[in-house]
Amino acid sequence: MADRVALYLQDAHPLSDAILYVQYAEDRGFEAVWQAESRLVRDAIVPMAAFAATTSRIKIGSGVINNWTRNAAVIAATFLTLDDLAADRIYCGIGAWWDPLAAKVGITRSRNLLAMREVVTTVRRLLNRERVTFAGEFVQLADVELDVVHGRKEPRNVPIYIGATGPKMMALTGEIADGVVLNYLVSPKYNESAMAQLEIGAKRVGKTVYDIDRPQLVVCSVDHDRGKALDAARKLVTQYLGQQPHIMKASGVSQELLDEISQVLTWPASEAQIMEAMKLVPDDVVQMITASGTPAECKAKVREYMRAGATCPILYPLGDDVRLMIDTFAGGFSE
Repeated sequence: MADRVALYLQDAHPLSDAILYVQYAEDRGFEAVWQAESRLVRDAIVPMAAFAATTSRIKIGSGVINNWTRNAAVIAATFLTLDDLAADRIYCGIGAWWDPLAAKVGITRSRNLLAMREVVTTVRRLLNRERVTFAGEFVQLADVELDVVHGRKEPRNVPIYIGATGPKMMALTGEIADGVVLNYLVSPKYNESAMAQLEIGAKRVGKTVYDIDRPQLVVCSVDHDRGKALDAARKLVTQYLGQQPHIMKASGVSQELLDEISQVLTWPASEAQIMEAMKLVPDDVVQMITASGTPAECKAKVREYMRAGATCPILYPLGDDVRLMIDTFAGGFSE
């Protein structure tokens, strides 16, 4: 069986270029593309529709939308529409979002586990073409079904993935989702606890962790010049060390380094602060939490994530040569 591999896109490229990268990835045998909706920069749905309309085989996922800013019925209608455009090629990836961004746009997040459970449950039922009545704390539906006038009226094959990070959300994912989108900028060691929590949730409903698809976002900076590849990843790693120290510590980053970074960076960090803090981040830390370096080094790192439980790398390209990264993994990542 061939290695599974996917592409991850955020907002680093013009949308016209992103379409070309997705078409190239499809031609080179990539299984899927996942489009981010992480900041108030680029909506995920519009690029997904563009990718769906300009490709024929590659699967297309949201990596990830949040469960707060779209009504559950609207989420279901949106993904049914995408499935109309690319039947059986759409993944619904959804996450719990975060503060302070949510608070800044007027969203008060509370009881995140219950909110996610209600949204995933009702979206799935609607995509199954059920007529749904649901009286929840976050979702209220009164005799609702998707009103399909044109197109297929049968249940839709749109797997639901949760972008989980914390242990409780990970366990919930094992219980209610088809898959998990494992986070990036973590070490393979992080996957051990993720697998354990997914197993806890899966057991609640008579499944195992191996019934849950586990694609993983992996920052990938590849260049034939090793130093250039590492420097391209160092800035992103440095920012994450400052913003998410608890996750970095869980991945094996030393407290000493985290303390040094925190003394240089204040938030929001200036460009000058980030550049200064980058000098503190050694190559081994960059390579601990990213797939960075030569093509051979990047492949070796991806193999570590796969051995730790991931089922498919979702490669987030850093640097200018996205096609080099696609070419590097076009034949898989096996030795």
